[in-house]
Amino acid sequence: MDLQPVDAFTAASVGTICDAVFTAITVFIVMTSINTTLSIISIFPILVTFYFNVGLFTKSMPLFRRMQLILGRIGAYIQQDIIGMKNVRIFKREEEMEDGFKQVESLYVATAVSAGRVQSVYTPTAEATLGFGVTLIYVYGANLVVSPAALLTIGDLILFTRYMRRLTNPLKNLSQLIGQWVNASAGFERVTDVIDAPLGIKEQPDAKDIKIDVGKVEFKDVEFGYTKNLVLRNISLSVQAGEKIAILGATGSGKTSLVYLIPRFYDATRGSITIDGNDVREFKLSSLRKQIGVVLQDVFLFSGTIKDNIAFGKPDASLEEVMAAAKLAQIHDFIDGLPEKYDSMIGERGVTLSGGQKQRMTIARTILTNPKILILDDSLSFVDAKTEHEIQQAIEEAMKGRTTFMIAQRLSTIKNADRTLVLDDGEIVELGGHDDLMAENGIYRKIYETQFLEKAPEEILGTVT
Repeated sequence: MDLQPVDAFTAASVGTICDAVFTAITVFIVMTSINTTLSIISIFPILVTFYFNVGLFTKSMPLFRRMQLILGRIGAYIQQDIIGMKNVRIFKREEEMEDGFKQVESLYVATAVSAGRVQSVYTPTAEATLGFGVTLIYVYGANLVVSPAALLTIGDLILFTRYMRRLTNPLKNLSQLIGQWVNASAGFERVTDVIDAPLGIKEQPDAKDIKIDVGKVEFKDVEFGYTKNLVLRNISLSVQAGEKIAILGATGSGKTSLVYLIPRFYDATRGSITIDGNDVREFKLSSLRKQIGVVLQDVFLFSGTIKDNIAFGKPDASLEEVMAAAKLAQIHDFIDGLPEKYDSMIGERGVTLSGGQKQRMTIARTILTNPKILILDDSLSFVDAKTEHEIQQAIEEAMKGRTTFMIAQRLSTIKNADRTLVLDDGEIVELGGHDDLMAENGIYRKIYETQFLEKAPEEILGTVT
């Protein structure tokens, strides 16, 4: 939205300025050739008219801009109410939602009234000033016409006033451009503030495009915190190429933060993370993230075709490549059964697909980029048992030959892990295979007993959370 007034000003500025300057000079020369005195008299009302037009556009255009922004809020409010209609009814919030809409609507009306007031003052004043100037020219010009010397003809007088009105048009366009500049400068300032905002992750000047050959990952004395409080501490871990590591822990234990350090969504505050012996900070960000696949818990699909969504990470992929990825993700049969197959439109955020179908689409999207390292961020927490089984098959295909980190809440989703890492308060408290962790009689065993042996939660979850 902020770029729209900038674009409008940029597109109109050169043409408007050139037209205004050329037309004003040409018309004024013609007016002077008719009568110099009349030309001097006409300057004052023309400049006053220009002044009021400038005031009109500089004051009204920001208000119209604000009205557009409020309209966007109204649209978002309506969309939110429609999508969340069931929740509104369930919790009996109809009156509150209606009141909220009326508040936004009132703000729009108040802004529109303010814009109308500005127009009601400046527009008639500018027109009245020009009319007064033309009247003045007619009065003075009539004296010249009827004077004994006949210094001016009636035709010259009419032609002069027409040129005088013609001169106001380019000046009006110029004043409108000034109003656009006021609007655009505010939008441009907001855009540059975003662009110039310091990046949280900075690429080193000597960063290189480094190919990940095998995918061995090592954490060495890693610490990390969003603020002064550490989220992760004393993390040392070596993951071999092709190994599957499951990560368990209570909410807030640092599971997601740990895996997000690998593609440098965040940077460790101490220690280092290496891939095939290369520190992740030595990679160019584009090179690093291109070779790491991430399947998020929060699935996001774009409006468009199924093919475009699967090929989002590799836009130049052929249909055959997309189909191969879809087959590995166990979603090809569903797509092939659609009337338009891979050219089927899925709607905004994939509204026409079920949760399991959307998740398998994102897995296909990740497989298509052929990453050496795969991160699965609790991608099965919100699905039923049948859907979990279907997605689990897709994940097993995706993990083949790739170093994989799996964040999970349910042990059923990590049954094929080579080792399981248990985090507690930002530290690795347990690490090993299923049998080893069961023998330790720690957090992992308590989670296992909770989920599979149906022990009373209050007996075994105390230390887990």
